[in-house]
Amino acid sequence: MTAYKETTPRWKTTIIVSTSLQNHDTSRMLHAQQHRIRFSNSVESGAFIFPLSGTAFLLIDPHDLPERFDESGLFERIKTFMHVHRNSFVLLYAPFNGEKELEILSMIQHRFFGCNLRILPVRNNADLVKGMLTIAKATSKPYVNNILDRMSLARAHIIESSPVWEMLRDIL
Repeated sequence: MTAYKETTPRWKTTIIVSTSLQNHDTSRMLHAQQHRIRFSNSVESGAFIFPLSGTAFLLIDPHDLPERFDESGLFERIKTFMHVHRNSFVLLYAPFNGEKELEILSMIQHRFFGCNLRILPVRNNADLVKGMLTIAKATSKPYVNNILDRMSLARAHIIESSPVWEMLRDIL
C-alpha cells in the first residue's frame, strides 16, 4: 500500500505584520508555515495585512484593554482601521467566554452594526492563524476565480435540475 502524498503545493503568501506582533506566537506560526512575513511600523498596532487578497485583520485582546473599556480608544482604532482597509476583520481573542469578552464583543457589534466590518471571535492562536489564512486564501487570485467558477457551475446545475425551472420552461 502506498502512502498518500499531497499533490497540491502548500499555499504561501506575503503578510505585512505590525511590529507590535513581532514576538507574538501567531507571527512565529505564520513564519513556520513558510509565509513571507514583513514587519512594519507604519501599520496599525495589532494588524495583519494580506496584500494579495486585499484583506486586513486587527487583533484585539480584551486583557490588554483597561477596565474602563469606553476610555480605551478601541472604537477609534477600529474606525481608522476600517477606513484604511476596505476588507477588514477584527479578531477578538477570547480564550474564555467571560463576561468581559462577551461585553466587548457586544459593544463592538452594536457600534459597527451595518458597517463592512466583520468580527471573528477566536479562542487560541491556532484558530486565529487558520481563520486568517482561510479568508485570505479564499479571497486571493486565482483561488477567488476558482470559487466563483464553482459557484457558477453549482448554480447552473441547480437551475437545470430544478422542478420549478422545468415547470416554467413548460409554461413558456
